[in-house]
Amino acid sequence: MAGAGEQSTSGQLNLPANPEFFGKNDPNNRRATAIVNGEIVTGTDVDQRLALILAANGNKVSPEERERLRLQILRNLIDETLQIQEAKAAKIDIGDDEVDETYARVSQQNFQKSATALAKYLISVGSAPASLKRQIKGELAWQRLLRRNVQPYINISAGEVQEMMARLKAAKGTEEYRLGEIFLSANDENKAQVAENAKKIVEQLKQGGSFVAYARQYSQASTAAVGGDLGFIRLAQLPAELSTVAQQMNTGTLAGPVPIPGGFSILYLIDKRQVLTADPRDAVLSLKQISLDFPKGTTKDDAQKRASIFAKTMSEVKGCGAADDAAHGIGAAVVENDNVKGRDLPTGLQDLVLKLSVGQVTPPFGSLDEGVRVLMLCGRDDPQVAEGPSFEQIQTQMEDDRVNKRAQAYLRDLRRDAIIEYN
Repeated sequence: MAGAGEQSTSGQLNLPANPEFFGKNDPNNRRATAIVNGEIVTGTDVDQRLALILAANGNKVSPEERERLRLQILRNLIDETLQIQEAKAAKIDIGDDEVDETYARVSQQNFQKSATALAKYLISVGSAPASLKRQIKGELAWQRLLRRNVQPYINISAGEVQEMMARLKAAKGTEEYRLGEIFLSANDENKAQVAENAKKIVEQLKQGGSFVAYARQYSQASTAAVGGDLGFIRLAQLPAELSTVAQQMNTGTLAGPVPIPGGFSILYLIDKRQVLTADPRDAVLSLKQISLDFPKGTTKDDAQKRASIFAKTMSEVKGCGAADDAAHGIGAAVVENDNVKGRDLPTGLQDLVLKLSVGQVTPPFGSLDEGVRVLMLCGRDDPQVAEGPSFEQIQTQMEDDRVNKRAQAYLRDLRRDAIIEYN
């Protein structure tokens, strides 16, 4: 903030092309502790957050990447502290009961563990329940603050929503994309550094890093709290730079960093579907899996012969009613499941099974260790034609987009006015 008798000015910074530094101070070489408006962020805080990210990535992180993660976590903790402080100043209190309830839900949804089991797991990897609860408290405080100080001033007119609904109908049959995004804010002064950080994040993700974990720690968009998941959106809803990239992506692939106004985005394509069109993968299938195990010591040639006999027998079965007797006749086992969604099948089997008629089987598949098996389609309930999002859903999405933009500006103001001391 400008002091008494000083004026803050806006405009172009006067920066030399080749700056000469006095002394050896490196602003990026700081110990991982800070005091934010009088509140301490400790090295332990950073270590515990780092441990959780390392565990999510199987600890396959280079020393250089580990140090970069520490710096980013420190920045995140500073932002988190500012958000909690601002909420407290606005008399917004997040109680322990609410935090514990959210922690229990995160335990089940994100870690598939009970709250007690998650606590043990966090401690075992060098983190702590208190660290995750602090992150949850920050997210809840910021969300509530935005609902009070930003959302009431966002106005989406009925005309805007109706225009979006008309665009959706006009786009019927075109594809929409379920994307994950990691957004990193950048300006003219730090663009090169942020771009380099973004490239390193992409490298870690390509080596098996958890997109959800990185999004929660790195992304500066409001979707960070849900692992960067944007949900299903049409290309027209994305900035032009992102829509061009997303259109060329295949499911399960990464793209970026992509320069966009205000920073860089890293995209992950989770899924695709067609607008206002029923997705065949949402069909509910009734399947029989017929399996033949190979005796221990079976050679590859013997396995091939057995698989050929098995395949011929299965191809001659006349429908699901005759499958059990035919299977038992050659020593095969049958497992039934009447509630399988097409999209839940392994990618390599989805198209094969969805193209079957009732009573038909897939080509045999398996291995020496697992034996040979086929899937037989015994029934199929096709999905209803999608009606698309409702007026209220579209209005909410448009509101969320505008709140997110205002939230970024709000946080920039908090950083600018903060008094931060590094130790």
